[in-house]
Amino acid sequence: MTDLDVGAVVAERTVHLTRESLVRYAGASGDFNPIHYRDDVAARIGLPGVLAHGMLTMGIAVETIVEWLGDAGRIVEYGVRFTRPVVVDAESGADLTVTAKVGALDDETARIDLTVVCGDTAVLGKAHVRVRRAA
Repeated sequence: MTDLDVGAVVAERTVHLTRESLVRYAGASGDFNPIHYRDDVAARIGLPGVLAHGMLTMGIAVETIVEWLGDAGRIVEYGVRFTRPVVVDAESGADLTVTAKVGALDDETARIDLTVVCGDTAVLGKAHVRVRRAA
């Protein structure tokens, strides 16, 4: 990671989410809000469908750069703005596509900008990861 250029893509991937993914995440996180697995509850409160957990979406996004980094301990700061929900269809699921680009560099850190989309819709905004540069 010593020879970085602003604008360079450092990692990309697509993750397919299913309702099973949401149930597994609920068990791991302890977040059993029924909007994450029950269509009737989601509809009753005006949601477009069952939604992926925000923290699941955020975790998938940042995990995209871990292999490139080689050490998740190099992450010094991470933040996002949730802009749109990820609706996970009961039959077809949902695909999250993450692209990680170098957004800015200084002597000690790199800012990695994450673009996270579901279909044609950006679901996270201002998704930035600050990482320590390799020695």
